[in-house]
Amino acid sequence: MTSFSMTIDGQQVVGREVFDVTNPATEESVAAAPACSTADLELAMRSSGAAGGDWASDDTRRQEALSRAADALEAETPRLSEILTDEQGKPLVDAAREIATATIWLRYFAKLDIRPEVIQDDAQGFAQVQQRPLGVVAAITPWNFPIALAMWKIAPALRAGNTMVLKPSPYTPLTTLALGEVFARHLPPGVLNVVSGPDPLGALLTTHPSVRKISFTGSTATGKKVAAAAAADLKRVTLELGGNDPAIVLDDADPQTIAEDLFWGAFRNNGQVCLAVKRAYVHESIHDEVVDLLSDIARTVVVGAGREPHSQLGPLNNRPQFDLVKDLTESALQRGVARATAGGKPIDRTGYFFEPTILAGVRDEDRVVAEEQFGPVLPVLSFQTVEEAVARANASTFGLTASVWSADPDRARAVGDRLDCGQVSINRHGAGVRPDLPFSGSKSSGLGVENGHWGLQEYSQIQAVAAPPRR
Repeated sequence: MTSFSMTIDGQQVVGREVFDVTNPATEESVAAAPACSTADLELAMRSSGAAGGDWASDDTRRQEALSRAADALEAETPRLSEILTDEQGKPLVDAAREIATATIWLRYFAKLDIRPEVIQDDAQGFAQVQQRPLGVVAAITPWNFPIALAMWKIAPALRAGNTMVLKPSPYTPLTTLALGEVFARHLPPGVLNVVSGPDPLGALLTTHPSVRKISFTGSTATGKKVAAAAAADLKRVTLELGGNDPAIVLDDADPQTIAEDLFWGAFRNNGQVCLAVKRAYVHESIHDEVVDLLSDIARTVVVGAGREPHSQLGPLNNRPQFDLVKDLTESALQRGVARATAGGKPIDRTGYFFEPTILAGVRDEDRVVAEEQFGPVLPVLSFQTVEEAVARANASTFGLTASVWSADPDRARAVGDRLDCGQVSINRHGAGVRPDLPFSGSKSSGLGVENGHWGLQEYSQIQAVAAPPRR
C-alpha cells in the first residue's frame, strides 16, 4: 500500500496517527493518510509565516515558480489520476481531466499581470493603488473535485504573494498530499503546506491566530460555521457553498439538440458538482419529449468503477452522500405521484453505486427538488409561462449558477438576466467556469469571488499610496 505524508516546511511529515481512506467502488481502504497533530499544525503555521516575506518580495520569482509547478503537475498527471480515481471514484479519464484543469488554472494565474493602478502623476502629486498580500491563508477543499478546487485557491493566493496551509477533505486527502510533494520540489519551503486529518482539524485551522484569510468550498452548513469562526478576529473569508442550480428550457428549444448537453450538465461527475443542474424546468409543450430523451440517455450510461475501461460514471464518493441520494429519491417516489422514468435505485453491487435517475411528476416542495441532491438524480418539472419559471427558479435559498435553453440566444439571455445567481449560461450549463471569469454565489451559495483578477483581489489587501510629485 502506498504511503502518504504531509508537506510541512518543504519536508515530508508522517503523522503519528493515521486514518483510513475508502475506495468508494470497493468500500475497502485504499490507503492510510496521516492525521495532523496540534504540533504539526503549529509547525505548518510557523513555516508559512516565516516564508511569507521572501515569497511576497519578488513577483517575478513567484511567476517562475508557479510556472515550474504547473509543468510538474502536468508531468505527474498519470500518477495523480490513478490516486484520484481510487479515492474519489470518478473514471480515470475524468480524473485526468481534473488534473489538466488544475494545470490550466495554475498557468493562468502564473501569467496574470499584477500592476499598481496610478491614480495621479502630475505636478501636484503622485498617487497609486497597489495590492499587498494578506499573509497566511487557510484553504479547506471538498471531496468532489479535490485538485481542481484546491487550485482555485492555491493559484491566486500564491500569485498574490501569500503563503498557504491547505487541508483537503478526509474523504479524499491522498491526491492533495501527493500534490504537496510535487510542489515542494518547485516552491520555497513553507509557501504551501499540506496537512490532512479528520475533525477537529478544520476548526483548529480556521481559528488559528496566524491565519488572515480562509477560503472554503463545501456545504452551506459548514460554511456558516467557518464564517462564524472567522468573525472572532475578523479573518477574511471566501465561501463557495451549496447550490440548487436550475435549468430553464423555453418552449422554442429543440429537445433533440439540447438533450445530451442538458443531461451531462446534471450528471457530470455523477452529479457531484456544486454547479450541476439540480432541477430542470421545461415548458409544458416539450416537457414529455425532454423527459423521454433524458431517460433514454440515462439508461445507456455505463456506470462502473473508475478503473473499469468503459465507465462513464463512477460511484458516489462516500456512504453519507449515497444514503442522502437514496433517501431523497425514495421520499419523492413514495409520495405516489412522482415516477422514475429512468433509474431510481441503488445498483446491486459492492460500492456506492446509484442508477442515473430521471424523476418526473415531482413538485417544488419535494425534498429532491428543494434540497441539493449532489448525486445522479435529476427532477424535471413542467411550467407554463416564463414568469412562472423564473419565480420558481429564484425561490430557492441558493443562488450559485443557472442556465437557460432556447433557439433564440437573445431571448434566453433576457430570461437569464432575471435569475438571482452568480453565473448564468446560455444553451449549456456551466459554460462560464473559466479561470478568467468570476465565480461567486448569491444568498446561501456563498460569499466572495473566485477566479479571474476578481479572485486574485480576494487574496490581497488594497493599499493606497499618496506622495509628492515624482521628479
